[in-house]
Amino acid sequence: MSGTPHRRHRSAAALLAACALALAGCSSTGSTSGEGRTGFVAGKGGIDTAAAGQRDAAPAIEGVGLDGNGRLALADLKGKVVVLNVWGSWCNPCRAEAKGLQEVYAKYKDQGVEFLGINTRDTDPANAVSFEKNFGVTYPSIYDPDGAEILKFPKGSLNPKSIPTTIVVDRQGNLAARSMHAISAETLEGMLKPVLAEQS
Repeated sequence: MSGTPHRRHRSAAALLAACALALAGCSSTGSTSGEGRTGFVAGKGGIDTAAAGQRDAAPAIEGVGLDGNGRLALADLKGKVVVLNVWGSWCNPCRAEAKGLQEVYAKYKDQGVEFLGINTRDTDPANAVSFEKNFGVTYPSIYDPDGAEILKFPKGSLNPKSIPTTIVVDRQGNLAARSMHAISAETLEGMLKPVLAEQS
């Protein structure tokens, strides 16, 4: 058998995570806390938020970009508000939200806001690259076909449980808000503005 037991275990865990997301994938239902956590609350429109001082740290998300050139890391964006979007080219709700995400990115990229996609369950990155071209998406995405990066999110936090999921990370690198359905530009701005207004 090839590979060490540790690597085989990680691969199996990542596969299970991808399967779990597949079952919940492309869900348009809102989210609830449902995990006994008191650090975040479910708000209107299926948006979960955590107050400053009660936020979990975002995991060390990193990986090769969809273009295959160089690595991208969430840690490199600390000090800025970051919008993370988990998506796949095969996902209809992801198509529905793509233009709105790009619209908000274009509007806020010069205001200390960065966007980083996490592309998952695309077996061929060319499909994801075509998706970006078709919808005019210009912010970068990490290629994460087996969901290994998604698996890094702390259980019980504002973690992604469905595709698409959009998460706002504050300037300190903490998970501030989450939406687990196709998001409109207006709703995303509503998630983003309070975090952007916080003192650094």
